[in-house]
Amino acid sequence: MKILLAEDQAMVRGALAALLGMEKGFEVTQAEDGDKALQCLKQNTFDILLTDIEMPGRSGLELAQWVLQHKIPTKTIIITTFGRAGYIRRAIDMGVSGFLLKDSPSDELIQAIYRIRDGKRVIDGELAMMALGETDLLNDKERRSLRLASEGKTTAEIAVTLHLSEGTVRNYLSEAIAKLNAANRVDAARIARQKGWI
Repeated sequence: MKILLAEDQAMVRGALAALLGMEKGFEVTQAEDGDKALQCLKQNTFDILLTDIEMPGRSGLELAQWVLQHKIPTKTIIITTFGRAGYIRRAIDMGVSGFLLKDSPSDELIQAIYRIRDGKRVIDGELAMMALGETDLLNDKERRSLRLASEGKTTAEIAVTLHLSEGTVRNYLSEAIAKLNAANRVDAARIARQKGWI
């Protein structure tokens, strides 16, 4: 089984790769951020994408969205420290096959990979219940603009990254600030991150 492991923390990535490498028939490719993972997905075929959420470049949820949009057969498993309702809701909406917390026992991860390979979904029951009551107020453009703003990017830099005009980016940020009843873009990013929306 070919597995793409996307994780920006080198120690965590190494430990996960070592764990997966002990399982017979697992072939693991490592990517240290979301952009490298996307390059791998474009160049190779994988059975499983095992990805963190928060990484430099593209997030794990953006990778899951890319897999869904391009209708490739790779099944996505999110593995994260953050059990935020917004993350789980978005992951479910993007057709993610699994959502596991990093503090889960290692044998649960291996079992989840086999179950997902066999067409099942594995999302911790408590996490799934958390996600049911949560509504994400942001649209995709607002989310991406706010995420880049939270990384310290200026309006001009965000515009270049998203291939939009500065005025359009300002509008997206203003909309996000209003929807979240935030004081400014920094406050909006903080609220959205706490909820797992960015």
